[in-house]
Amino acid sequence: MRLINVNTGSLETFFANTPPYAILSHTWGSDKEELSYQDIQGGSTSKQGLGKLKFDGCCKQAKDDGYQYAWIDTCCIDKTNSVELGEAINSMYRWYKEAAICYALLSDVSAGIETTFRKSRWFTRGWTLQELLAPVKLNFYDKDWQFLNSRTKLAGLVGEITGIPSRYLTGLATCHEASVAQRMSWAARRSTKRVEDIAYSLFGLFDVMIPMIYGEGNKAFTRLQKEIMTKTPDDSILARFCGKP
Repeated sequence: MRLINVNTGSLETFFANTPPYAILSHTWGSDKEELSYQDIQGGSTSKQGLGKLKFDGCCKQAKDDGYQYAWIDTCCIDKTNSVELGEAINSMYRWYKEAAICYALLSDVSAGIETTFRKSRWFTRGWTLQELLAPVKLNFYDKDWQFLNSRTKLAGLVGEITGIPSRYLTGLATCHEASVAQRMSWAARRSTKRVEDIAYSLFGLFDVMIPMIYGEGNKAFTRLQKEIMTKTPDDSILARFCGKP
Protein backbone atom coordinates (compact mmCIF):
# COMPACT_ATOMS: atom_id res chain seq x y z
CA MET A 1 0.00 0.00 0.00
CA ARG A 2 1.34 3.41 -0.95
CA LEU A 3 0.82 6.33 1.40
CA ILE A 4 1.61 10.02 1.16
CA ASN A 5 3.99 11.30 3.80
CA VAL A 6 2.14 14.50 4.68
CA ASN A 7 5.34 16.18 5.86
CA THR A 8 7.29 15.63 2.64
CA GLY A 9 4.53 15.14 0.05
CA SER A 10 6.30 12.01 -1.22
CA LEU A 11 4.98 8.46 -1.56
CA GLU A 12 6.10 5.61 0.68
CA THR A 13 5.23 1.93 0.22
CA PHE A 14 4.22 -0.41 3.05
CA PHE A 15 3.88 -4.17 2.70
CA ALA A 16 3.15 -4.80 6.39
CA ASN A 17 2.81 -2.85 9.64
CA THR A 18 1.01 -0.01 7.88
CA PRO A 19 1.06 3.11 10.07
CA PRO A 20 -2.16 4.96 11.00
CA TYR A 21 -3.37 6.99 8.03
CA ALA A 22 -6.12 9.37 6.97
CA ILE A 23 -7.98 8.59 3.76
CA LEU A 24 -9.75 10.89 1.31
CA SER A 25 -13.17 10.33 -0.23
CA HIS A 26 -14.05 12.65 -3.09
CA THR A 27 -15.52 12.87 -6.57
CA TRP A 28 -13.18 13.14 -9.51
CA GLY A 29 -12.76 16.27 -11.57
CA SER A 30 -11.27 16.31 -15.06
CA ASP A 31 -8.18 14.16 -15.56
CA LYS A 32 -6.09 17.22 -16.38
CA GLU A 33 -6.87 18.71 -12.96
CA GLU A 34 -6.30 15.64 -10.78
CA LEU A 35 -2.85 14.86 -9.41
CA SER A 36 -1.76 11.42 -10.62
CA TYR A 37 0.74 8.88 -9.34
CA GLN A 38 3.09 10.04 -12.11
CA ASP A 39 2.73 13.66 -10.98
CA ILE A 40 3.68 12.82 -7.39
CA GLN A 41 6.58 10.61 -8.45
CA GLY A 42 7.84 13.42 -10.66
CA GLY A 43 7.48 15.99 -7.91
CA SER A 44 4.77 17.88 -9.80
CA THR A 45 2.46 18.67 -6.90
CA SER A 46 2.19 22.32 -7.88
CA LYS A 47 -0.15 21.68 -10.82
CA GLN A 48 -3.01 24.10 -10.36
CA GLY A 49 -6.58 22.87 -10.11
CA LEU A 50 -8.92 20.84 -7.97
CA GLY A 51 -6.38 18.04 -7.55
CA LYS A 52 -3.89 20.31 -5.80
CA LEU A 53 -6.61 21.63 -3.47
CA LYS A 54 -7.51 18.06 -2.54
CA PHE A 55 -3.89 17.05 -2.04
CA ASP A 56 -2.88 20.09 0.01
CA GLY A 57 -6.11 20.08 2.03
CA CYS A 58 -5.94 16.38 2.85
CA CYS A 59 -2.28 16.56 3.89
CA LYS A 60 -2.89 19.63 6.05
CA GLN A 61 -5.94 18.12 7.73
CA ALA A 62 -4.15 14.85 8.39
CA LYS A 63 -1.21 16.72 9.87
CA ASP A 64 -3.55 18.81 12.04
CA ASP A 65 -5.18 15.60 13.26
CA GLY A 66 -1.83 14.09 14.18
CA TYR A 67 -1.33 11.66 11.28
CA GLN A 68 1.89 11.39 9.33
CA TYR A 69 0.34 9.58 6.38
CA ALA A 70 -2.62 9.96 4.06
CA TRP A 71 -4.09 8.06 1.12
CA ILE A 72 -5.69 9.57 -1.99
CA ASP A 73 -6.74 7.25 -4.81
CA THR A 74 -5.78 9.59 -7.64
CA CYS A 75 -2.11 9.67 -6.71
CA CYS A 76 -1.49 6.55 -4.60
CA ILE A 77 -2.51 4.10 -7.35
CA ASP A 78 -0.65 3.75 -10.64
CA LYS A 79 -3.66 3.45 -12.91
CA THR A 80 -1.48 2.76 -15.94
CA ASN A 81 -0.68 -0.63 -14.36
CA SER A 82 -3.75 -2.86 -14.85
CA VAL A 83 -2.57 -5.46 -12.32
CA GLU A 84 -2.02 -2.84 -9.65
CA LEU A 85 -5.36 -1.20 -10.43
CA GLY A 86 -7.17 -4.53 -10.06
CA GLU A 87 -5.48 -5.26 -6.74
CA ALA A 88 -6.32 -1.77 -5.51
CA ILE A 89 -10.02 -2.04 -6.38
CA ASN A 90 -10.23 -5.38 -4.60
CA SER A 91 -8.53 -3.83 -1.55
CA MET A 92 -10.43 -0.55 -1.54
CA TYR A 93 -13.11 -1.39 1.02
CA ARG A 94 -10.48 -2.74 3.43
CA TRP A 95 -8.31 0.35 3.02
CA TYR A 96 -11.21 2.63 3.90
CA LYS A 97 -12.23 0.40 6.79
CA GLU A 98 -8.71 0.30 8.25
CA ALA A 99 -8.12 4.05 7.95
CA ALA A 100 -7.91 5.97 11.20
CA ILE A 101 -10.22 8.61 9.74
CA CYS A 102 -11.88 9.40 6.42
CA TYR A 103 -12.27 12.92 5.06
CA ALA A 104 -15.27 13.23 2.74
CA LEU A 105 -14.61 16.31 0.64
CA LEU A 106 -17.77 17.70 -0.96
CA SER A 107 -16.33 19.95 -3.66
CA ASP A 108 -19.72 21.40 -4.59
CA VAL A 109 -20.85 22.31 -1.06
CA SER A 110 -20.54 25.58 0.84
CA ALA A 111 -20.49 25.60 4.64
CA GLY A 112 -23.82 26.20 6.32
CA ILE A 113 -25.95 25.65 3.21
CA GLU A 114 -27.99 22.48 3.75
CA THR A 115 -29.50 22.54 0.26
CA THR A 116 -26.10 22.21 -1.41
CA PHE A 117 -25.19 19.40 1.00
CA ARG A 118 -28.34 17.49 0.05
CA LYS A 119 -27.63 17.94 -3.64
CA SER A 120 -23.93 17.13 -3.53
CA ARG A 121 -22.65 14.94 -6.35
CA TRP A 122 -20.79 12.90 -3.73
CA PHE A 123 -24.07 11.23 -2.73
CA THR A 124 -24.79 10.10 -6.30
CA ARG A 125 -21.56 8.35 -7.26
CA GLY A 126 -21.06 4.59 -7.13
CA TRP A 127 -17.61 4.49 -5.55
CA THR A 128 -18.51 6.77 -2.66
CA LEU A 129 -21.07 4.31 -1.28
CA GLN A 130 -18.41 2.02 0.21
CA GLU A 131 -16.42 5.10 1.18
CA LEU A 132 -19.40 6.29 3.21
CA LEU A 133 -19.99 2.96 4.94
CA ALA A 134 -16.57 1.35 5.43
CA PRO A 135 -14.65 3.87 7.59
CA VAL A 136 -14.79 3.68 11.37
CA LYS A 137 -14.79 7.48 11.50
CA LEU A 138 -15.80 9.90 8.75
CA ASN A 139 -15.94 13.69 8.74
CA PHE A 140 -17.50 15.87 6.04
CA TYR A 141 -15.76 18.97 4.65
CA ASP A 142 -16.95 21.62 2.23
CA LYS A 143 -15.15 22.81 -0.90
CA ASP A 144 -12.85 25.05 1.16
CA TRP A 145 -11.94 22.29 3.61
CA GLN A 146 -14.18 23.77 6.30
CA PHE A 147 -15.42 21.11 8.70
CA LEU A 148 -19.15 20.46 8.33
CA ASN A 149 -19.75 17.65 10.82
CA SER A 150 -19.20 13.96 11.43
CA ARG A 151 -21.11 11.13 9.77
CA THR A 152 -22.47 10.19 13.18
CA LYS A 153 -23.86 13.67 13.87
CA LEU A 154 -25.31 13.93 10.37
CA ALA A 155 -26.64 10.36 10.25
CA GLY A 156 -30.28 11.47 10.08
CA LEU A 157 -29.71 13.87 7.20
CA VAL A 158 -27.38 11.51 5.33
CA GLY A 159 -29.95 8.76 5.79
CA GLU A 160 -32.63 10.92 4.19
CA ILE A 161 -30.36 11.65 1.23
CA THR A 162 -29.10 8.11 0.67
CA GLY A 163 -31.92 5.90 1.93
CA ILE A 164 -29.49 4.22 4.34
CA PRO A 165 -30.89 3.67 7.86
CA SER A 166 -29.03 5.60 10.55
CA ARG A 167 -27.84 2.48 12.37
CA TYR A 168 -25.48 1.73 9.48
CA LEU A 169 -24.07 5.26 9.65
CA THR A 170 -23.56 5.49 13.41
CA GLY A 171 -21.79 2.18 13.96
CA LEU A 172 -24.72 0.42 15.63
CA ALA A 173 -24.69 -2.06 12.74
CA THR A 174 -22.34 -2.84 9.85
CA CYS A 175 -23.49 -2.70 6.24
CA HIS A 176 -22.92 -6.45 5.94
CA GLU A 177 -25.78 -6.99 8.40
CA ALA A 178 -28.23 -5.48 5.91
CA SER A 179 -29.95 -7.82 3.45
CA VAL A 180 -28.52 -8.18 -0.01
CA ALA A 181 -31.58 -6.48 -1.50
CA GLN A 182 -31.24 -3.55 0.89
CA ARG A 183 -27.60 -3.01 0.01
CA MET A 184 -28.49 -3.24 -3.67
CA SER A 185 -31.15 -0.57 -3.20
CA TRP A 186 -28.54 1.82 -1.81
CA ALA A 187 -26.41 1.30 -4.92
CA ALA A 188 -29.38 1.76 -7.26
CA ARG A 189 -29.43 5.46 -6.43
CA ARG A 190 -25.90 5.89 -7.77
CA SER A 191 -24.03 5.88 -11.06
CA THR A 192 -20.49 5.53 -12.37
CA LYS A 193 -18.65 6.91 -15.38
CA ARG A 194 -17.98 3.42 -16.73
CA VAL A 195 -20.84 0.90 -16.81
CA GLU A 196 -18.72 -1.88 -15.30
CA ASP A 197 -17.76 0.19 -12.27
CA ILE A 198 -21.22 0.02 -10.72
CA ALA A 199 -20.46 -3.67 -10.17
CA TYR A 200 -16.78 -3.28 -9.32
CA SER A 201 -17.55 -0.58 -6.75
CA LEU A 202 -19.67 -3.08 -4.80
CA PHE A 203 -17.01 -5.75 -4.19
CA GLY A 204 -16.40 -4.68 -0.61
CA LEU A 205 -20.06 -4.10 0.18
CA PHE A 206 -20.75 -7.77 -0.56
CA ASP A 207 -17.32 -9.18 0.33
CA VAL A 208 -16.76 -10.70 -3.10
CA MET A 209 -14.09 -10.57 -5.77
CA ILE A 210 -14.47 -11.19 -9.49
CA PRO A 211 -12.03 -10.51 -12.32
CA MET A 212 -12.42 -7.05 -13.79
CA ILE A 213 -13.03 -6.94 -17.53
CA TYR A 214 -13.44 -3.39 -18.75
CA GLY A 215 -15.49 -3.41 -21.92
CA GLU A 216 -17.91 -6.12 -20.76
CA GLY A 217 -20.61 -3.57 -19.93
CA ASN A 218 -23.66 -4.85 -18.03
CA LYS A 219 -22.25 -8.38 -17.91
CA ALA A 220 -20.15 -7.22 -14.96
CA PHE A 221 -23.26 -6.76 -12.84
CA THR A 222 -24.62 -10.16 -13.87
CA ARG A 223 -21.34 -11.79 -12.82
CA LEU A 224 -21.47 -9.91 -9.52
CA GLN A 225 -24.99 -11.20 -8.80
CA LYS A 226 -23.93 -14.78 -9.52
CA GLU A 227 -20.93 -14.46 -7.21
CA ILE A 228 -23.08 -13.05 -4.42
CA MET A 229 -25.53 -15.93 -4.80
CA THR A 230 -22.73 -18.47 -4.37
CA LYS A 231 -21.57 -16.81 -1.14
CA THR A 232 -24.79 -16.07 0.71
CA PRO A 233 -28.01 -17.91 1.57
CA ASP A 234 -29.84 -14.57 1.37
CA ASP A 235 -32.17 -14.93 -1.62
CA SER A 236 -33.32 -11.32 -1.47
CA ILE A 237 -30.95 -10.68 -4.38
CA LEU A 238 -33.57 -12.31 -6.57
CA ALA A 239 -35.73 -9.26 -6.03
CA ARG A 240 -35.70 -6.74 -8.85
CA PHE A 241 -32.68 -4.44 -8.53
CA CYS A 242 -34.48 -1.15 -8.93
CA GLY A 243 -34.08 -0.94 -12.68
CA LYS A 244 -30.46 -2.05 -12.81
CA PRO A 245 -29.56 -4.99 -15.12
